[in-house]
Amino acid sequence: MTLQTDNEIDTSPIAAPADSPTDLDPLWQAVAKEMRVRGNDIHVPISFAYAERLCDAYPAADRLVVRVAILLHDTGWARVDESRILSEGFGGADYLRAAIRFEHESAGCDIAREVLPGLGYGAEFIERVTAIIDGHDTRAESRSLEDSLVRDADRLWRFTPAGIALASGWFGQTPSVYCRRLRSDIIPQLITEAAVRMAGAELARSEALLKTAVL
Repeated sequence: MTLQTDNEIDTSPIAAPADSPTDLDPLWQAVAKEMRVRGNDIHVPISFAYAERLCDAYPAADRLVVRVAILLHDTGWARVDESRILSEGFGGADYLRAAIRFEHESAGCDIAREVLPGLGYGAEFIERVTAIIDGHDTRAESRSLEDSLVRDADRLWRFTPAGIALASGWFGQTPSVYCRRLRSDIIPQLITEAAVRMAGAELARSEALLKTAVL
């Protein structure tokens, strides 16, 4: 069942607000190296912006947990064999269950435990963050509201032109084929009403911009 909300849902083109908070800048800087793999320096900031919008739509969520978890969720790709990322992690019928996906989740948890204490985060908070990172790709079910928002934010970036450009290359598909895949396969995976509406609006804009009806 889709998680509904009575709060306003922002479906405008994704962008950082003018008053975007800078409180997590030290954490971004601490993992800058880990962002240079698999397009994470594009994927993660866009997903982060979506996570903040989802938190606006679901204010009962612990906003800091969501923001830190989405920031760190894919850092583990920097510690796996890069030559295997596309061949194993994005290929085959059951690519979401590939061993390398479990490996990147585990490595992401390691990175969180390494960098967060020195930035002042406590053990309980870190455990909540790593519980989301561990299984964000490979676990079938969400275990909390925060987990749900991170999962949806992780998918929503795919609907942007930047996400389509990167991911269609990973999967060896044209943008038009990948957009059809987003509509048939990814939108049904979204957990929240807000994410479904954001995805539909962004996909319509991307398809028009990329002329997927004719290319």
